[in-house]
Amino acid sequence: MQEAPQFDRAPGSSCAYVTLVTNRDYVLGATALLRSLRHSGTDADLVVLYTPGVSEEDLASLSVFSPRLGRCERLPTSEAFNERHERGRLHKAAPFTKGGKPVFHTPLDNFVKLRLWQLTEYERVVFIDADALVLQNCDKLFGYPEFCAAPNVYESLQDFHRLNSGVFTAHPDGGTFQAMMTRLDQPDAFWRRTDQTFLEQYFPDWHGLPVVFNTLQYVWFNLPDLWNWKQIHVLHYQYEKPWQTGHEKTARLRPLIDLWQAFATGDGMPADITGLPGPQEWAAKQAS
Repeated sequence: MQEAPQFDRAPGSSCAYVTLVTNRDYVLGATALLRSLRHSGTDADLVVLYTPGVSEEDLASLSVFSPRLGRCERLPTSEAFNERHERGRLHKAAPFTKGGKPVFHTPLDNFVKLRLWQLTEYERVVFIDADALVLQNCDKLFGYPEFCAAPNVYESLQDFHRLNSGVFTAHPDGGTFQAMMTRLDQPDAFWRRTDQTFLEQYFPDWHGLPVVFNTLQYVWFNLPDLWNWKQIHVLHYQYEKPWQTGHEKTARLRPLIDLWQAFATGDGMPADITGLPGPQEWAAKQAS
């Protein structure tokens, strides 16, 4: 079996929320995510997997949230596999046309999410991308089956047939991890959206979570009728990140960016999320 993540301490719970940081930018994201998880009142472990692109000094800012830190390598995939999934080559073959991916986005890092199945000290885990916020307690997800993920909805109803791997449930198992590794690096295998495409095919009967457990930020302006602050449990900042400055959608996403900044700093976190203006209210305010 491939070497499992190496942790700084023993687990404190049978369940864990897990995120992944692969560079300093995602440490910024994890700061807001971990604060939002603590704010949600969960008793589950908070686990941060980190790759060699992140130093222990980089992670020092997360210590206030008492996460369990696990150092891990990228998956030991073949040279040919790595070449096919190199950033420039992958984005040329499968370009992102709906939004902008930041320069720190490295496709090969995405496959590290599969290491969740190596965390066999836990009975159940929930993965959440580091560019997300938890706005309501999500502990009920630990009782959900494997494999659950929300559809990749942010533009139209056509999105419902694809999953988004920014939030998913898993039951760690070493046998499952080994089977995944065998399936992943087949000759000429090309996973168009990296881990997301792989997980769709590995779990063809994946269970669909309600979109409120992974509400993508573009829903704000593309599908405003779906937006409901009272229901949203996880807000996911896909494409442009809320810590980036001056991107072309900054003005349109300003309320969501301000919310992320509040959780990132701990300053101005709203006492009641349901009191925030919705997309229509924000648009009307901007037009007046």
